[in-house]
Amino acid sequence: MSPIRSASIAALASAVLATTLTGCQFGGEQQDTSPIVIAADLELSGASAPVGKVYQRALELKRDQLNSSGALGGRKIELRIKDNRSDAAESLRNINDFSGDPSVSAIIMGGCNECAVGAARTVNEKRVPTIALAASAAVTEPVAERRYMFKLAPNATDSAAALTAELGRRKIRKVAVLHSSDSYGQEGLDALKGELSKAKVKLLGAEAVRPTDTDVSGQVADLIAEKPEALVVWTPTEQASLAAASARQSNFAGSLFFDAAAAGELFLGASSRSTERATLIFTQTMVIDDVIATTPAKAARRQWFQDYTARFGGYHGASSFAADAVQLIADAELRSGGDPGNVNRDSMRDVLETAQLDGLSGPIRMTPDNHSGLMPQALTTLVARGGRWRLAG
Repeated sequence: MSPIRSASIAALASAVLATTLTGCQFGGEQQDTSPIVIAADLELSGASAPVGKVYQRALELKRDQLNSSGALGGRKIELRIKDNRSDAAESLRNINDFSGDPSVSAIIMGGCNECAVGAARTVNEKRVPTIALAASAAVTEPVAERRYMFKLAPNATDSAAALTAELGRRKIRKVAVLHSSDSYGQEGLDALKGELSKAKVKLLGAEAVRPTDTDVSGQVADLIAEKPEALVVWTPTEQASLAAASARQSNFAGSLFFDAAAAGELFLGASSRSTERATLIFTQTMVIDDVIATTPAKAARRQWFQDYTARFGGYHGASSFAADAVQLIADAELRSGGDPGNVNRDSMRDVLETAQLDGLSGPIRMTPDNHSGLMPQALTTLVARGGRWRLAG
């Protein structure tokens, strides 16, 4: 049995197989063989291209798994991917094009916070279900103005709570924070301030960096001068690696803590020395090869990890979010009950709004009041050890 076939059986059992009757043939009814068209607006060039290409790989792998599984009845997923060049204006043009195509069931957007927030109004007006892989709360809030927008990424409040709990466990009482200057970075700083205050951990200082900055040494030096016991880095992967290197070059003897946004490749490569013993708040799937697969959901995550690694030669933490987005859309399409060949976007939105899935990223629960589905329980504590991320403990 091929890896893709085996992954499909494990991963789809709870989520899609129960829905396949929608697309099956009853008596004389004609089987629906129309494609499920999922459009994707991704950062395939520009500053955010590394993670955008990870999302593209994950979307294509998940498409292949679903299409080969038979779980969609006579239907197949078709991906239509456009590059937004890491630019919010280009992203909005892509969203307008996709939403105007009646064959498109739903849209997946990449990790660009400004792109997703900037497209939210258009998505709502065009009434096209959209799942963003961006982390900012403004992607889905206020929900009344984001009825067609959903997101799959760790929430700043959940990440801050988990990170602060680990600081408390380690009896760290003084920290400094390096954060990105975008909306998610500011949300993170605000969330951290609240959690640190409750835990009686002193915030000695905070510095911002732009997501495109290639030199963060000045900000890191200023923060280290405050003599914190730990440096909290709340930035994308590239800046997190730069910050770790700058901290080590400055002989910083304290601890490094990374928010989920810093998650990248499983193996740390060139940054392995500077990040050794660093702590990362992220989902368990990143290190699922450290976990005994005691449930079907864990078995599915392990299979995804193995299949992604087998196809692409390594594992990237963000890949599971893209795969879960495809899963949710496929499930919603099958459950929405539209006529064969006709997309019912309003019905799909209604299904997504109450979606529940033990996903590859962890437990996902959407509600009418909360369109950010990744549950806090999905987050765990990882540690860099021997050049790769490991489960802490």
